Amino acid sequence: MIDRVQIQAYDLPLRQPWSSAKGGFDRRRGWLVRLESEGLVGFGDCAPLPAAGTETQEAASSILDRIGATVSGDSTDRLLERFEVDLASAPATRFALDCALADLASQRAGIPLGQHLSPPSADRVAVNAMLGPIDRVTPADLVGAAEHGFQVIKLKVGLGQLDEEIARLCEYARQIPPGIRLRLDANGAWTRTEAERMLDALIGLPIESIEEPLHDPTPEALAALQTRVPFPLARDESIQGLGHDLDPTALGVRRIVIKPAALGGLTRTLSLARRAEAAHIEVVVTSLVESAAGLWPTVQLAAAIGNSLPHGLATANWLAEDLGTPPSAKGGWIHLPATPGSGFRPSVP
Repeated sequence: MIDRVQIQAYDLPLRQPWSSAKGGFDRRRGWLVRLESEGLVGFGDCAPLPAAGTETQEAASSILDRIGATVSGDSTDRLLERFEVDLASAPATRFALDCALADLASQRAGIPLGQHLSPPSADRVAVNAMLGPIDRVTPADLVGAAEHGFQVIKLKVGLGQLDEEIARLCEYARQIPPGIRLRLDANGAWTRTEAERMLDALIGLPIESIEEPLHDPTPEALAALQTRVPFPLARDESIQGLGHDLDPTALGVRRIVIKPAALGGLTRTLSLARRAEAAHIEVVVTSLVESAAGLWPTVQLAAAIGNSLPHGLATANWLAEDLGTPPSAKGGWIHLPATPGSGFRPSVP
């Protein structure tokens, strides 16, 4: 039984703007969702980002207002079912409720959230360094990330002239230490002709993968591009409109990048990850630069999935302020606590 519901708005500044070919932001605005049940407290984070496939801030606010006004006294087992119609088009809001409920359930069971989702769960998660747009990154930044233990460094591309970005990547490949690879994210910036030029230029460089290379990402076009390169191409935001029950074998790529806040929750994302891995499609979990309340359960989900790929979860340092202590990367890994729940504790009780 849910004894009390609290929904608190927040507005967190970033240390520097987050940029991509689909736009950017310099603040993260959302709501901390707190559910109290039988002396336990579960937390979730609703931080919509329409460019990544979620609802708008206005839509989330409207649904959260209705939930906050009516949910006290409901069974925890029926909460998502009760608001199923509203939440069908509001994945960030559904994610927040799902996380808070899973936090409560794992605390009640006395186990970490990752183990609640899928026992046994890993006790640490490999992560990539996220340095931002390619034109703002220096060779010293790359070397610094490698010295901090990151094996994969992610850069945003598709923001400038194609030839200039190719030249930068060739230069970076000469600067980074041996064994370090670059994960590139174009956010759908290129035509097929441009993508072909870029991919052909990168063959032989230490490229780990390229996400969303096409502005019009049809499975046929992506499959043709995938045959040109030895590294995986990945789909990310272009799968959001396909639904959480999509067929991962029909996407034309070797990897999917999944954001639980854009797919509508932890269990939905885990189900997609299991189907993808059964079909030999690689899975990477990333955040939406959420607060610590959203990042903790997302890291727990990556631990439950349990693969060895570096995930896009070392994003806490992009926020200048946070709602609590976030999971931090050390030596290219995030280590998870053995305590029950997600690991999130608010700065202000």
